[in-house]
Amino acid sequence: MEAPPRKRGRPPKHPKVHSNDSPTNASNNHHAPPALNSPSPADVDMVDRAVPPVVDSRSGQRGRKKSVPDKLDGPSSAKPGPGGGSPGDRDLSKADADADDVDSPAEKLSSRRAKKSGLANPGLFPNETIRGLAPMFEDGGEDVKDAPFMDAVVKVFCVHTEPNFSLPWQRKRQFSSNSSGFIIKDRRVLTNAHSVEHHTQVKVKKRGSDTKYLAKVLAIGTECDIAMLTVDDAEFWENVTPVDFGSLPRLQDAVTVVGYPIGGDTISVTSGVVSRIEVTSYVHGATELLGVQIDAAINSGNSGGPAFNDRGECVGIAFQSLKHEDAENIGYVIPTPVITHFITDYVRNGDYTGFPILGIEWQKMENPDLRKALGMKSSQKGVRIRRVEPTAPASKNLQASDILLSFDDIDIANDGTVPFRHGERIGFSYLVSQKYTGESAKVQILRDGKVKEFDIDLANHKRLVPAHIKGKPPSYYILAGIVFAAISVPYLRSEYGKDYDYDAPVKLLDKLLHSMSQSDDEQLVVVSQVLVADINIGYEDIVNTQVVAFNETPVRNLKHLASMVEKCTDPFLRFDLEYQQIVVLETETAKTATPEILATHCIPSSMSDDLKT
Repeated sequence: MEAPPRKRGRPPKHPKVHSNDSPTNASNNHHAPPALNSPSPADVDMVDRAVPPVVDSRSGQRGRKKSVPDKLDGPSSAKPGPGGGSPGDRDLSKADADADDVDSPAEKLSSRRAKKSGLANPGLFPNETIRGLAPMFEDGGEDVKDAPFMDAVVKVFCVHTEPNFSLPWQRKRQFSSNSSGFIIKDRRVLTNAHSVEHHTQVKVKKRGSDTKYLAKVLAIGTECDIAMLTVDDAEFWENVTPVDFGSLPRLQDAVTVVGYPIGGDTISVTSGVVSRIEVTSYVHGATELLGVQIDAAINSGNSGGPAFNDRGECVGIAFQSLKHEDAENIGYVIPTPVITHFITDYVRNGDYTGFPILGIEWQKMENPDLRKALGMKSSQKGVRIRRVEPTAPASKNLQASDILLSFDDIDIANDGTVPFRHGERIGFSYLVSQKYTGESAKVQILRDGKVKEFDIDLANHKRLVPAHIKGKPPSYYILAGIVFAAISVPYLRSEYGKDYDYDAPVKLLDKLLHSMSQSDDEQLVVVSQVLVADINIGYEDIVNTQVVAFNETPVRNLKHLASMVEKCTDPFLRFDLEYQQIVVLETETAKTATPEILATHCIPSSMSDDLKT
């Protein structure tokens, strides 16, 4: 997206991702093996990272014109005049006069047009060439139609209004962004999810059109970074040929990325080849899915633009690039298997339900002593299950130290890979990502030297610290000036900036990287801040500290805490925090003081709407 004026308008000072990046490194993923030689999410940047507008330093130039250089290269160089030294204005003017004497008036007109249009010095072209170019400058040239798929690429204009996670009762100032998209069948438009995240208004414009049409967001796939739009105005769909999808490309296949990147307002085309295909980190989705690496230039504003093969078929969507001092021309596109999964998911369910996970953490079994100690035969291969998520359906059948041998009858190697195509292997999480939420898979495990087989249901990932809140406003609860909130990655980024994974408290980072939800509704509740008042004196330094219990009852989530406080009739309210801290308030006094504190800080309600139901 091009040059948003605020958050996305700040150029990154270093390769770290500072918007919608993954909370965990690839190696910390609970459910998929690290992509082999995959770049760290810290080095991958979404291509809509905003940069300041390009300003031509030559525009608006005033003052004396620059002098003619001492040496001029090429045929237009003039020989030194009689006085020696550099050629003077008199000699150059004389050369022009001599040329005027030779050329006819039509030739002189063509020559002047050639100069005006930015071509090289007309002296470089024979008179016949100038005469041949004249009609081009007079009539604008012949209108040659490009490939039909070019007209299906649109420019997406979005106005964003992001939540303020540090002050959750309000939102940040709105800002605008530009990105790319393309038309598919059934009157739909695909673009990136991060291109329309927290959207207030979305508009699209076709190539060569001066009209922007209001668009409606049908679905946003956070994990796969794809969004689906539609336009109600029938005029938008006139004379448009939808894009056709091709198969997954192979290495060295030519690809052409089309979109509206920074540097101009018209459509842009860059070309390259496929350089790698593997499971890679999706920065916006904080997950790992199949990705295609290409060497075509992908810049800010290319987000959501299609990548075509040499047959004009779409083989991917541009969505991020690698920004690193040791890397050049490394861009990533979302391949057709992921795009097809997103579209099929929407058609089946009328909405996006997500990519399922198996719900395990695993360990490689490449060490021969480890395999022997766990009872594996020389002919057996697989990975050791380290942990199983309590909220995952697999927890009913799988347990720690089981050896996962196969998934849907496809054998898993000791390094966690499975056969992909000729001469290629890929992480077995690719097999899981091909499934849909609610489907089951057949897995074989080795337990106590015996092979067992189970049908495992696949479900969505339930993170203790969610990577996204999926467009919902953040939750909060305020009592006596003490602000309680639920931890999420956007909250940590709001509090500690783009380097939250270094600057956030160690306790929170440990839960972010390693803790698992024990129930479907579990949240990490903290005292976000204390709005200073007489009643909370002495507690004003408590910031982002987890609330463990209320009146000796463990806190499950923010709604549970708010419900217990509102219904409490005990004389005192006691909050047990981490590090053995406690906060104690008199019940009646605390509830009485809350409205006045809210009025002082212009806060409309003591709790978010989702806690009122």
